[in-house]
Amino acid sequence: MDIGPNIDNSAQQPQQDGYHESRLERYSTILNMVLQGLPLGEMLNALVLLIEAQKIGTKASVLLLSEDGKRLLSGAAPNLPDAYNQAINGLEIGPEIGSCGAAAFLGERVIVDDMDTHPNWLQYKEILIGCGLKACWSEPIKDSENKVLGTFGMYYDTQKTPTEQDLILIQEAARLASLAIERSRGMHVQRLSSKIFNSLPLALVITSEDNSVLSANPVFKSLTSTYYANLKLFDVQRFLSHSPKELVDDLFEHLSRGHAWHGELRGLRTDNDIIDISLTVAVIRDSFTQQNCFAWLINDISSRKNAEQTIHFQTNYDQLTGLANRKYLFQSLQVMVESNDIHHEGEHAFNLILIDIDHFKQINDTLGHDKGDLVLKLIAKRLVSAIPENVLLSRIAADEFALVLPGKMTTESLVDMVNEVTAVLDNPFSVGGQHLKLTISAGIARYPEDANKVEQILNCATQAMYNAKSRGRDGFQFFNQQIQEDAERNAELHLHLKSAISRKEFALYYQPIVNPNTGKIVKAEVLLRWQYNGQFISPDEFIPIAEESGFIVHIGEWVRTEALTTLKQLQRKKLAVPLAINVSTIEFWTDDLQQRFLTYFDNKQAELGQEKLPYHLLTLEITESLMMKQQDSVSQLLIELRRRGMQISVDDFGTGYSSLSYLANFPVDQVKIDKSFIQKISSGTRHEALIEAIVSMSRALDLTIVAEGVETQNELDFIKQQDIEAVQGYFFYKPMSEEAFFELLAKQAQLN
Repeated sequence: MDIGPNIDNSAQQPQQDGYHESRLERYSTILNMVLQGLPLGEMLNALVLLIEAQKIGTKASVLLLSEDGKRLLSGAAPNLPDAYNQAINGLEIGPEIGSCGAAAFLGERVIVDDMDTHPNWLQYKEILIGCGLKACWSEPIKDSENKVLGTFGMYYDTQKTPTEQDLILIQEAARLASLAIERSRGMHVQRLSSKIFNSLPLALVITSEDNSVLSANPVFKSLTSTYYANLKLFDVQRFLSHSPKELVDDLFEHLSRGHAWHGELRGLRTDNDIIDISLTVAVIRDSFTQQNCFAWLINDISSRKNAEQTIHFQTNYDQLTGLANRKYLFQSLQVMVESNDIHHEGEHAFNLILIDIDHFKQINDTLGHDKGDLVLKLIAKRLVSAIPENVLLSRIAADEFALVLPGKMTTESLVDMVNEVTAVLDNPFSVGGQHLKLTISAGIARYPEDANKVEQILNCATQAMYNAKSRGRDGFQFFNQQIQEDAERNAELHLHLKSAISRKEFALYYQPIVNPNTGKIVKAEVLLRWQYNGQFISPDEFIPIAEESGFIVHIGEWVRTEALTTLKQLQRKKLAVPLAINVSTIEFWTDDLQQRFLTYFDNKQAELGQEKLPYHLLTLEITESLMMKQQDSVSQLLIELRRRGMQISVDDFGTGYSSLSYLANFPVDQVKIDKSFIQKISSGTRHEALIEAIVSMSRALDLTIVAEGVETQNELDFIKQQDIEAVQGYFFYKPMSEEAFFELLAKQAQLN
């Protein structure tokens, strides 16, 4: 391979004047075509013809390097055979690939004066024979950065070595081809940029330092058509007049230092149309004027912002009341806690008040959920009117609200706040023709005194609120250590209660009910006892936990099963007396639970087969609250149980403040006068009169009566005076184990 100048000094030199005239003509022709912006192919074709005219016998070509830099593509070769042009189009470049392929790969001139014998052309013998080509000189076409753009080739039908003038000519041709290619590509990019500029879906305007509009795309013209109709000046300050001042100042401070800026602002489209925008400003130095120009890229993001605001509201605010929700409350408390540190302890103190609307479920049950929702809206409105602006109010559950009061506050101030909330809710609510008077139970916790973590402070306020509810509602409670200990105890019992049955920790005790005149046992109440960690847990402590968790349903079924087993044993021993079993209101709470209650007895009867279930020896003790629900389904269930032979007794009668008229409309057989009434007999005649009224009403309704909690002779004497047929209390017997109960019944049977 021959590379570089290979000059035939014997060749005749052309006349200098004629050469320069031809050269001037070539440059003039190509430059004129470039300035006209003619297509690249047309310019390259003209260049090839000009070179061929200068050098008789030459057949020239321009090949262009592909975008990937690996192949040569046809550019212009009007006088080369079509077969040859087709054969080399797409030719891969390489150091031994013909003349042009090698020149493009090496970036250097490649001269082949005998193509028949040169190794670069051996694999193309058949093509050469058909086209009659014998010599090929190739010059790489390079751009201003010395990168290869293609090749300029000169072919001959005889073996030929270039003269010095030939080499000058091929170099000139490559330079002119480079000019045409670069200019064409530059114009292509310019045209493409212009199309992109005008087709951008974003507003783009280029301004000078004095805000003169140098160029603007259609979107910008549309965006600002009302405000900046002449498009000669872009009043940036006015356009951004509704944006935060600190952000606008930051924008112009950046631009004054020649720095780009990006951010979100608000743009003034018209006096009544303010839009959210994403703004990017680039600083461009104009080399002609030596001044800065600014490219303003403006995107109207109002729809996105509106969507974000909607999503933010849905995520952080309650849809019903418009108040902050639990998530927003938690995040706000987290920010307040995290902003505190050991160097600023107490600066970010706050107080949390949790408010629960007492008996709100009854509103939903009696008036419907739509009316309940209306009540919640009215509550929220009143709460907003009662609290200071710096207080965060949120709805965190169905009928629970939270107040966050920043800063340290005295106990008196917090009490005043709770009293203000209570007062604003004290006026009756008029909903659906009903006047509702609401009360609240509130729990108060203080950060950081009570806890130093968000979860803990919420838990403290919740525990205090439930403590207020357990004390009878319509009040408030500050969190204290005793509440914490009670809560931990409650959690421990809750955790272990569900395994009490499987661990055989439950046992039944029996308290006899006797005839007050003879002392004979006529019935016994079944009482549940739980022995946990070697200690008896009071039913007053674990029954509410069981009811809250719903596990009371399983416990109730276990108690009835054990009681039925006891009855079967007593029947075999011929010692049977009726047993009274307490039933939780929770077991009758839904239609499904009521059906489950009845199905339990059906299953037990199926287990016994032909032997009948001793319904006549069972009494179910229900509470007044169940009567107050007055559900038809509950009444129908009790009617069915009575039809089977079971008796229904109202336990602790009088403590629920239910109307005596409930007794006339509810299927019951017996009332048990609560011990709190019995133990107040000695306090005066008013208490005696109350018992007399209960007895009189019960007899009028043909109900039997049991007096609970009889512990003294004086109480027993009064009971006898009222001719009450049965008593229960420590005066006669305390609750006893099954074994002791069996022995007592056996002894009584012997005496009889």
